[in-house]
Amino acid sequence: MFNQIKEDIAAVFARDPAAHSTLEVLTCYPGMHALWIHRYIAHRFWRWGWIVLARMAGHFGRFISGIEIHPGATIGRRVFIDHGMGVVIGETAVIGDDCTLYHGVTLGGVSWNKGKRHPTLEAGVVVGAGAKILGPFTVGAGAKIGSNSVVVREVPAGATVVGIPARIVEGLNDPAAPFNAYGVTANENDPLNAVLRALGNKADDQEAEMANLLARIQILETDANRKNGDLDTK
Repeated sequence: MFNQIKEDIAAVFARDPAAHSTLEVLTCYPGMHALWIHRYIAHRFWRWGWIVLARMAGHFGRFISGIEIHPGATIGRRVFIDHGMGVVIGETAVIGDDCTLYHGVTLGGVSWNKGKRHPTLEAGVVVGAGAKILGPFTVGAGAKIGSNSVVVREVPAGATVVGIPARIVEGLNDPAAPFNAYGVTANENDPLNAVLRALGNKADDQEAEMANLLARIQILETDANRKNGDLDTK
């Protein structure tokens, strides 16, 4: 238990430049409080079959942190929930080691059926602020989910996805590439943007061609009128 707590504190210092001291992390980081209540109280009660006590412990964690973690969720080591307000983690969600979640993230289900209905995040996944991951699929190790994205299908390991619905962004799949948890930089090679740019360029070309055709038609009409005028004078 104490080794895991030390790992959690070290993870905060590794991923949050705003952390200044161990005392600050212990007392002022709601993500840590929510994880500890879940890991050492709520989830243990859940595994022991003490369902109501588990839910009450989870409800208490939500009350003091603003983070709702169902006691049935499985969460690995060195997970960091930064800020955390509004985070919702469903009952059958699985979060692997070294994952990072920012505020407003939802790991939700899209079915009322029993069984697996929430996502699985493999090790090292980063989920940007406000992102929604919905359904019983897997987000591969080291993947990055852009801010406010809505993910409804599997994400390959190491990929970066953005948008609604989320799509893979080419050129940002290097694990060493910087990640902006609050938005996506304007210079990424988004395939949808590339398609829209191509359509826009094609529309511009068609408009220019139509303008050229209209100009030629006007010239032909002018010439025809001039010839008709010449014939009338004769």
